[in-house]
Amino acid sequence: MGTFVTGRKPSAGARLLVLLGALLCFGTPAFGQSSPSNPAAMISDFRKQHGEGQVVLDATLTQIAHDQAAAMAAKDKLDHDVLGQFNKRVSPAGAGRAAENIAYGYDSFPKTLDQWINSSGHRRNLLLRNASRVGVASVKSSATGRTYWAMVIGGDYEPRKTSKSSKQVTVAKPKPRASEACRLKILGICL
Repeated sequence: MGTFVTGRKPSAGARLLVLLGALLCFGTPAFGQSSPSNPAAMISDFRKQHGEGQVVLDATLTQIAHDQAAAMAAKDKLDHDVLGQFNKRVSPAGAGRAAENIAYGYDSFPKTLDQWINSSGHRRNLLLRNASRVGVASVKSSATGRTYWAMVIGGDYEPRKTSKSSKQVTVAKPKPRASEACRLKILGICL
């Protein structure tokens, strides 16, 4: 620790108080700002500034994002289709609508988010209408040391329905979409 005028070591309680004080002063974000370690809060802050609702971290979307980031890192290739078509990869999440952003080279989520905000296609995905859940992951390539990022955002989830007889919660499957030809594909998303 440091040098003390009294020559005695501080008690464990005093050391804990100093540590807590330092964390409160230096370790927490200013009021109204999100912690860089909470991507959902940072994305929610951006969405709120643009009239969209907040998102929460979702385990299924996070796993989908992690699988994508890991596959890109393993192949050292930035590609939405490295694991297959996005529609098939995201189907386990049960979202009616979903989008994916990918990136590489940034060492932190705030830098990655800033790049996405300043790219029109990525920005549109961040502002996906009715989005309520998100998953974010990064994996470093063992070959090049590059960090690969993936974000999956989803919305239009059907509400959970309860059965009157069994009182068990079941999740309804999303309605199948009409088969349409892809008129324009941006970042692996058919528009």
